[in-house]
Amino acid sequence: MVNKDSNKSVTDFKSGFVAIVGAPNVGKSTLLNRLLGEKISITSRKPQTTRNRILGVVHRPAAQIIFMDTPGVHKAKNPLNIKIVETALSTMGDADIILILIDVAKPDPVSEGVIVKKLQAANRPVILALNKIDLIRKDALLSIIDRWAAVYPFEAVVPISATEGTQVDALIASMENALTAGPPFFAQDTLTDLSERFIAAEIIREKIFRLTGEEIPYSTAVTVDLFKEEKAGALIKIQASIHMERSSQKGIVIGKKGAKLKQIGKASREDLERFLGAKVYLKLFVRVQKNWSKDTKALKRLGY
Repeated sequence: MVNKDSNKSVTDFKSGFVAIVGAPNVGKSTLLNRLLGEKISITSRKPQTTRNRILGVVHRPAAQIIFMDTPGVHKAKNPLNIKIVETALSTMGDADIILILIDVAKPDPVSEGVIVKKLQAANRPVILALNKIDLIRKDALLSIIDRWAAVYPFEAVVPISATEGTQVDALIASMENALTAGPPFFAQDTLTDLSERFIAAEIIREKIFRLTGEEIPYSTAVTVDLFKEEKAGALIKIQASIHMERSSQKGIVIGKKGAKLKQIGKASREDLERFLGAKVYLKLFVRVQKNWSKDTKALKRLGY
């Protein structure tokens, strides 16, 4: 919704949507959190952590930049991953600017090739951010810059480190330069359009990604069944279901005498309290939804 109360005229102010696109695990969510100065997009060392389009709003004195963090683009096979990639690629069509993020320390030529093909029909400014420059030598970086400059006529090529914050201000400036005049779309205090229920489910799913191994994270979906404020917002009660595909996976997530589930719950509650600014009572249930990631109806019910 356009904020019509803004004092800025269209000629004074710039605004627009930026799609952050890249292969899995290149640092898209880390970059979005860095840009916002607040964690709204979950992260882990495992690829394909992000499954939905995550929106975050950066407010500048003369501009409002709305970032859309997307799932990693990869060769998808099962219904869940196909939907994940479709989400990422469709977001490119909705954006005013496309921000391509590349991991210079661990390139992914297959995914990068898919993205470059899509750019040919983009017909909008494209900015390239070369991430994780803290992990390679300067001479290697220079050759990477030269190689990518020959691939596509980017509006700008900016080497960055999302983890350390290196050159992130320069990246924001390049995007602000590429924006066109327009009013702010969100009020000045808006950080994201995501509901607190959605972010709560994502935080819990992040802890499962970080605290379990093998196929468990990729067989997990989280839904929030209850989100209730009490004591004038000083206490929030949350009940959430962790959906697994097989009974054997349920046992792993619960752990011996419930130890793993307690660990997931404790880590989730601590993050939720930091984000929500209130005490959180969190109750987790583990349920089996057989082969949900291959069932299109189940995917819809679980929010994909």
